[in-house]
Amino acid sequence: MSFFSNLRSAGSLPVEGHLPGFDRATGWLNSPPLSGADLQGKVVLVDFWTYTCINWLRTLAYLRAWAEKYQDQGLVVLGVHTPEFPFERDIDNVRQAVKDMAVTYPVALDRDYGIWQAFGNRFWPAVYIADAEGRIRHHQFGEGGYAESEMVIQRLLIESGRDNVPHHLVSVAPDGFEAQADWASLKSPETYLGYEQARGFASSGDAALDQTHAYAAPDRLNLNDWALAGDWTIERRASVLDRAGGRILFRFHARDVHLVMGPRPRAGSVPFRVLVNGEPPGDAHGFDTDEQGRGTLAQQRLYQLLRQPGSITDRTFEITFLAPDVEAYVFTFG
Repeated sequence: MSFFSNLRSAGSLPVEGHLPGFDRATGWLNSPPLSGADLQGKVVLVDFWTYTCINWLRTLAYLRAWAEKYQDQGLVVLGVHTPEFPFERDIDNVRQAVKDMAVTYPVALDRDYGIWQAFGNRFWPAVYIADAEGRIRHHQFGEGGYAESEMVIQRLLIESGRDNVPHHLVSVAPDGFEAQADWASLKSPETYLGYEQARGFASSGDAALDQTHAYAAPDRLNLNDWALAGDWTIERRASVLDRAGGRILFRFHARDVHLVMGPRPRAGSVPFRVLVNGEPPGDAHGFDTDEQGRGTLAQQRLYQLLRQPGSITDRTFEITFLAPDVEAYVFTFG
């Protein structure tokens, strides 16, 4: 018997607990508040996310497809937005992200981590799938497990008495942020730029925490080292640019380079320029930059700065900001 056949068979899914309520949500998008009574008799997929998380973004195409395919069969896909960074607590930022990312299923806002704590959750992304009796029967932490999760959905819909549940799996072709990582070439890790979680910092001299300081980049960076150049304040969660012309450099090995960042005044706008090995990116530009590496920082979000075609080798990324008041939080790669 195959794994997928076994997954459909009786007794193959354990009970991992019961679905907590969502009464600790601090708000809702795309839906009025959903209570236990609203979800009774439904198969419920709860997805914990935060809108700048590249790992979650690479799961979104599957969530959309499942919500559309199985909604008439009794599936409820319910997103729980639990913020990682301070600006992700702003409901206007989340509302804009929901619109930009075409998230149409219900979203519970978890600004104070109440739902996160009720689930005992520790991950972005995290999926919990509950049966029609409210029992959690499956979870998936992190990316992947798409076939397994969809087979669980099908199994639980059949258990709930639904007829004509399709047995084929969705086929998605995600692009942009949602494109799957080039795992075979990915040798650079998520790297935070605030001192609480920073590693690989290589600017000359010691870091001066929570105060402005003039930094200089070294002549050479080792793989996965990063550096600041110019006047910056390294804060607990982010590096903040204090004077125009500041740069961030990173020696990386990956197809894609992303940076979570934004203007410190929410209504601000900051032009920037990206170089790779000292040259404009050309065909390697991301969709937030052009072939000359030019872009504009206008929102607090994840920016795709490079997507390289062809072979991947160690390269040095550099971004220069032409105005101050920039918050840079974390590099992610794909």
